Amino acid sequence: MGLQVVRFEKENKQQWGVVSNDQILVLKNTYSTLADFLESGVEEARRVKAQGTSESVSLDEVTILSPVTKPARIVCQGANYSSHREEAGLEAARPPYNMIFSKADSSLSGAYSEIIRPSHVQLLDYEIELGLVIGTEISGAVKVTDENIHEYVAGLVIFNDVSARDVQLSEGQWLKGKSYRTFGPTGPFLYLLDKEDTALIHDLDLKCWVNDELRQSANTNQLIYKPAETLTELSETMDLSKGDLIITGTTGGVALTLTPEILGNISSPALAYEKKLDLLVESQINNGKYLKDGDVIRCQIKSSDGSIDLGEQINKVVASKVAVS
Repeated sequence: MGLQVVRFEKENKQQWGVVSNDQILVLKNTYSTLADFLESGVEEARRVKAQGTSESVSLDEVTILSPVTKPARIVCQGANYSSHREEAGLEAARPPYNMIFSKADSSLSGAYSEIIRPSHVQLLDYEIELGLVIGTEISGAVKVTDENIHEYVAGLVIFNDVSARDVQLSEGQWLKGKSYRTFGPTGPFLYLLDKEDTALIHDLDLKCWVNDELRQSANTNQLIYKPAETLTELSETMDLSKGDLIITGTTGGVALTLTPEILGNISSPALAYEKKLDLLVESQINNGKYLKDGDVIRCQIKSSDGSIDLGEQINKVVASKVAVS
């Protein structure tokens, strides 16, 4: 059985610890980044959990931080559940290629941090996703399988891929539309995988509520491009390092709802930007699902048997105090 690990702050000091019931067993050594922890802290975490003799603090007494730290590559899979493909105006069937994009690591934020809505963003959306934390250096093509994935993936996290749809789709800039600061709530727990856990990567329940209304509910067995084949493909293209994050796509139930006709129009290079934006906003603004200031998003990921539990995120949307021209 794996470990629930947290990165937290108490009395202006950042530390790591292992979760045991509602307590954190504090690690004596400090690790400045997730890569540093994965390199030198995992054995300490396992030892502390086994012995149970460490200094402990309550989860309620500390500020929980994102377990994924900068610098980190955040590599994203898009439209990787059939239900989300349909609501985005795409064919539900497996596409001929794996859609890959990136997100800035400055978007990383804590599991209980506020999500800051930029003043010009009208179509703010949520996307619960399973995050895979890379546990080893990958600098060339490798064949990742369900049997050896534990050699490449150190652990799992909850990730909310918060998205400004009006920027993402009207400008065609996914990186920009998804990379505003605070647009990446991560954690609260990093679940360190044991080899025996890896089969459950394909049987995790994802649930996302907005103001206590269940919006998204799915299981990772519905992923179109699975983690092993995605990592194999990425290794043929790019380097990955310890502490990097692969987010595996979101399921249906987001605010975005497009018809193929609207998707075609806003994707057309012949249509002026202003008209794309107007068409997109007009088609979306009154559907009642986009996030508003004061809304609270709650996300959970766990296995049905409870052996893997990534914790619960709770994030409130607030307006930016900085005007953007």
